[in-house]
Amino acid sequence: MKTATTLFEVEDHVAWITLNRPAAMNSLNPELRWQLSEHLNEVEQNDDIWLTVITGAGDRAFCAGADLKHRARERDASDEQRAHWQKLTTETKHIIERWHFAKPIIAMVNGFALGGGLEVAMACDIIIAADHAEFGLPEPRRGLIAGSAGVHRLPRQIGLKPAMGYLLTGRHMTAQRAYELGLVNEVVPLDQLKSTVDGYVADIRRCAPLAVRATKQASMRGLDSSLSEAYYQSYESELIRRDSEDAQEGPKAFTEKRAPVWKGK
Repeated sequence: MKTATTLFEVEDHVAWITLNRPAAMNSLNPELRWQLSEHLNEVEQNDDIWLTVITGAGDRAFCAGADLKHRARERDASDEQRAHWQKLTTETKHIIERWHFAKPIIAMVNGFALGGGLEVAMACDIIIAADHAEFGLPEPRRGLIAGSAGVHRLPRQIGLKPAMGYLLTGRHMTAQRAYELGLVNEVVPLDQLKSTVDGYVADIRRCAPLAVRATKQASMRGLDSSLSEAYYQSYESELIRRDSEDAQEGPKAFTEKRAPVWKGK
């Protein structure tokens, strides 16, 4: 099954995923969640894909979170429709639950990133934001909580006291404030957003993909341990990198004063 809720394109080892519900501010309904999950499965399984960029259609929203209008419709839905939505939910592995996603993910935030939208962005490795973007976890204002790891990721990514200031009030933060708190890597005018992301993509592609994955795995898994424990741990991605052709190509290309040709193996 395919839906029209996303766009998916792979070019030069980069997967571009666009959340494509602009009329609903790219909010997350069951079909979009499922389709995003399918794309991430493809990214994980396809050795020709080295990194991913996630963005939203239009210039109003990256993703405004859960589709609350859809939730309201669920009460009056038929049993058949409920069963369909439940099936999609069961088959979905949400991005926020992919705790050790091997390949880099960049969030290109082109507008509001609220609730589940911010949770999607926080699950990415790098966030580049347009200067008009806003971030927030307003769930308590709806009688909800940011239960898709937002209540856990935000304190870890910006610190406890700043995070509680936003979690307990449901306030939004500007892109500039998100940058000041370390949540966002760069803030740029909207007309420079794509070119800025392209710069990060190009720099990542200059690196050996297996080295990038080994770096990400060691960095992220190491956070769960003390410094000494993290240092002495064995990381599967690093073991793969050490025995790879690319591990030989890098020093060889440097010696020969040429650009390396990475194979990802």
